[in-house]
Amino acid sequence: MEETSGKASSFRPTLSGKSTPRGSPSFRRLASGRTPRREGKSGGFNAQWVRNNRIVLWLLLITLWAYGGFYVQSRWAHGDNKEGIFGGNESDENSELFQKDEIIELKPPERRDLTEADDYLATISRVPKNESISRNSDMKLTNNGIANKTSQNVSPKKKGKRSSRGTRKKSRAKQKVMVKSEDTEVDTPEEELPSTNTTYRMLLGPFGSLEDNILEWSPEKRSGTCDRKGQFARLVWSRKFVLIFHELSMTGAPLAMMELATELLSCGATVNVVLLSKRGGLMQELARRKIKVLEDKLDVSFKTAMKADLIIAGSAVSASWIEKYKEHTVLGSSQIAWWIMENRREYFDRAKLALAYVKRLVFLSESQSKQWLAWCEEENIKLKSAPELIPLSVNDELAFVAGIPCSLNTPASSTEKMLEKRQLLRTAVRKEMGLTDNDMLVVSLSSINPGKGQFLLLESARILFESGLPSNSSVIKSSEKKSQNFRGRVLLQKGRSKRKLRKGTLRKQETIKAHGNGTTGHLLAEREKKPAQKLKVLIGSVGSKSNKVPYVKLLLKLLSEHQNMSNSVLWTPATTRVASLYAAADVYVMNAQGLGETFGRVTIEAMAFGLPVLGTDAGGTKEIVEHNVTGLLHPLGRPGAQVLAKDIQYFLQNPSARERMGAEGRKKVEKMYLKKHMYKKFGEVLYNCMRLK
Repeated sequence: MEETSGKASSFRPTLSGKSTPRGSPSFRRLASGRTPRREGKSGGFNAQWVRNNRIVLWLLLITLWAYGGFYVQSRWAHGDNKEGIFGGNESDENSELFQKDEIIELKPPERRDLTEADDYLATISRVPKNESISRNSDMKLTNNGIANKTSQNVSPKKKGKRSSRGTRKKSRAKQKVMVKSEDTEVDTPEEELPSTNTTYRMLLGPFGSLEDNILEWSPEKRSGTCDRKGQFARLVWSRKFVLIFHELSMTGAPLAMMELATELLSCGATVNVVLLSKRGGLMQELARRKIKVLEDKLDVSFKTAMKADLIIAGSAVSASWIEKYKEHTVLGSSQIAWWIMENRREYFDRAKLALAYVKRLVFLSESQSKQWLAWCEEENIKLKSAPELIPLSVNDELAFVAGIPCSLNTPASSTEKMLEKRQLLRTAVRKEMGLTDNDMLVVSLSSINPGKGQFLLLESARILFESGLPSNSSVIKSSEKKSQNFRGRVLLQKGRSKRKLRKGTLRKQETIKAHGNGTTGHLLAEREKKPAQKLKVLIGSVGSKSNKVPYVKLLLKLLSEHQNMSNSVLWTPATTRVASLYAAADVYVMNAQGLGETFGRVTIEAMAFGLPVLGTDAGGTKEIVEHNVTGLLHPLGRPGAQVLAKDIQYFLQNPSARERMGAEGRKKVEKMYLKKHMYKKFGEVLYNCMRLK
């Protein structure tokens, strides 16, 4: 028994699944414990399936890689790279490169005034060596560099993994400080005269509050509405546009671009504005019109422009931005319409490198287009397409006050009522100016610089004030010849009989003969039986950022030397509220020199108010003003000053001629130069620029 029990006890510890009978409970438990082995077989099956289907694995990896790549690229393209998606500080590097390029692009001093109208003033100005002065709207001069000055004010951070994010934030802050510093330098004028009566003796206006009281309107009521039925409105609805302003002065190009932005917003488009320079006084007006201005002109503007349907650059000075944008994006400058509003050779030289890349060039006048195409041919520049012509127009605000039908008219403010209010405005403004009904006010509104010819205008006035013109002088003969020639052309245009034409010719010869004998001095003045009028001259725009201070001093010196003329010369500040000035005026003078005015926005505005225009026979002025029909043309330079004096004397002695030519000019504006005419043409150009090919 003991042996048997000993064997049994020795057998138990050695029990295993292999020696246990198949039907015993222990075998069943051990068999159930083999489940992990079956799982191992299942895992082996999955691995075997993956090994047999490697192409599926590669497709999954490629899909994930492509998705990640497109996601990152999409975030970067839509401006979400604020924290540096790619782990670098590329924006700061581009900013520094952009600033370095701006410094390198600087030309000698004689090229300094790309935004002004005469070259010789560049030699008058003296630039201190330790100051940075704005040369162009997008270029600056520096010795130590603004970037160096800014970097000294910002304490450097230690490099390290933990401080990498702080370094990037610091770099962005540094970039913002640098942009702010640049804007401060650009906005600071080189020299400024106090806009007071002490300087100008008789500085009057602006009369915006007087306009509001008499016309009974508010700033909100002065905004025109979009013509929803027009092609322009249908085309720009829900589209995105980026507009490039070269500056914010109250001159032709910035004003035209501001009104374009306003019209685009009114028609349902999204508009972003890039400012190459903040100098000027239009920033508040942009804010009033709710026009969005981008924070800088570098990466932010580039990324916004990439998402726009079209970019519209508003000046030849925008060339530097266009060149940078072309380098920044694969689209280049193929989505840019370039509305060039200058006609001088230095502007062409500045812009010629970018002319061949833009999608469409747009000019203001036929003479400007021909001149630029001739320069392109000289430089062997081939444009992508033929240029377009879009002349400027009279905005609804001025057309409304002038009594021309526009979008601002309502049953309570019809054109007839506006004509009555305009007469009230004229009376009130002339009273503020100290004028009487016997004064003829000659107005010239523009930047005060040699290209605009204010000095020659004062020379013409001096001729009248000091030497005067006798009643039988050549101006009467010349004026009568002009008047009779005008009548002759009207007869031919209306197809009247040869008999009437011969009578008109005989009448002309008799008139000239009478003046040659000196027997009928003031023929028309005697016919009207009115006393001779006195000349008053109003010059603007005082305080404009485009004015040339040395030239203004030259005008003031001339007036100080001729006190009798000084009492008859008035000045007015730069302003966008010019309706009151046109309402008070009797004659408008466009005395642009050189190649003449590119177009002459103020010319058509004056014509809308029924003013005859005395303009130079050059540039866009001769395309707008018909000699002896809507005004009188005179030559350029000092010879033109003599003729201008005679033309002013003619209008002094013949108020009826002023009224007749002013009425003809108003008709021409209603026919060709209203807002509806410009945006109809603009719609055609935008369609050609934005259509898919």
